[in-house]
Amino acid sequence: MNRRGRFITLEGGEGAGKSTLLAGLHDHLLQRGVNLLQVREPGGTSLGEAIRSIVLDPANPDISAESELLLMFAARAQLVRERILPALDAGQWVLCDRYVDASYAYQGGGRGQPHERIAELERWACAGLKPHLTLLLDVPVSTGRARAAGRGAADRIEVEADAFFERVRQVYRERAEAEPQRFRVIDASQAPDKVLRAAIAATEPLFEASL
Repeated sequence: MNRRGRFITLEGGEGAGKSTLLAGLHDHLLQRGVNLLQVREPGGTSLGEAIRSIVLDPANPDISAESELLLMFAARAQLVRERILPALDAGQWVLCDRYVDASYAYQGGGRGQPHERIAELERWACAGLKPHLTLLLDVPVSTGRARAAGRGAADRIEVEADAFFERVRQVYRERAEAEPQRFRVIDASQAPDKVLRAAIAATEPLFEASL
């Protein structure tokens, strides 16, 4: 990828602490002088936010697994073309809350959609864009769900059973094992300051590569 910007994604199950880490990492990168764009999935564009409201609304329990997968990639295709690629081409770094790995984990592992189907959608929708670094916050399902329980009303995905999230976690771990050069797995059961330090350390090679 011959772009000056760097693309960092954060992944993890429910209650892994992504929001806390995003805030800390965002501040750190700004302090390092990075011209930074932060976005989220699904979301980040007008279309993406509309899709997000549909997919996560517990009033829509009958969305099929196939429809959910297509909606996620519709939002992703728009985000990549409208915001991420232009930012990277302009030399910005992009910090994204979830990306394609989330579809393999949630719609693949969780919903049972075939890996090959997701891979084909990735090839079609993502314009060849892959992260330079993916931070995977790994935490036992029971720990993550206990944390998430204190955040308010559950959304359409958060209401799934533990078995769903065990499958999600397993796929995330399998993907990290298959791509160690891209993933950094962080023990998210640690205190938030330790998680942030681990994430900051993982970003340092990106600065060296950009020189």
